[in-house]
Amino acid sequence: MITVGIHRMAGNEDLPLPKKMSKGASGFDLFAAVTEPVVIPQGKWKLIPTGIALSIPNGYEAQIRPRSGLALKYGITALNSPGTIDADYRGEIHVILVNLGEQEFVIQRGERIAQLVFQHVPDVEFQLVDQLDQTERGAGGFGHTGR
Repeated sequence: MITVGIHRMAGNEDLPLPKKMSKGASGFDLFAAVTEPVVIPQGKWKLIPTGIALSIPNGYEAQIRPRSGLALKYGITALNSPGTIDADYRGEIHVILVNLGEQEFVIQRGERIAQLVFQHVPDVEFQLVDQLDQTERGAGGFGHTGR
């Protein structure tokens, strides 16, 4: 288990802190800290505040992921999914929501808008080599195994 510091931004005391909606959930739901309803027109996107900031330990990141219910029912998803919150970032977390649905969508204060998932990030050291090791796949890229 890791400990993550959380700071609730002033004026957001009425909003819940991120929480898992079931015992086995991987992600913590994030809540919209908008001061008034925000309309996202079809095909457009908006930056939605969450009213929180985090202190993530080194060696970890937090990822912003879409909520499946919003995606399926309304075509609302996170534009840069997954979004990355680095361990050294201390500002308010925002979510870029895009409306891929068929009609405008309204974000209300306190609405669950995305999920926050924590991941371990290993230290990586690059080693320059003259040639890469061979694999069966090789350089086969997009769609190389068929449709």
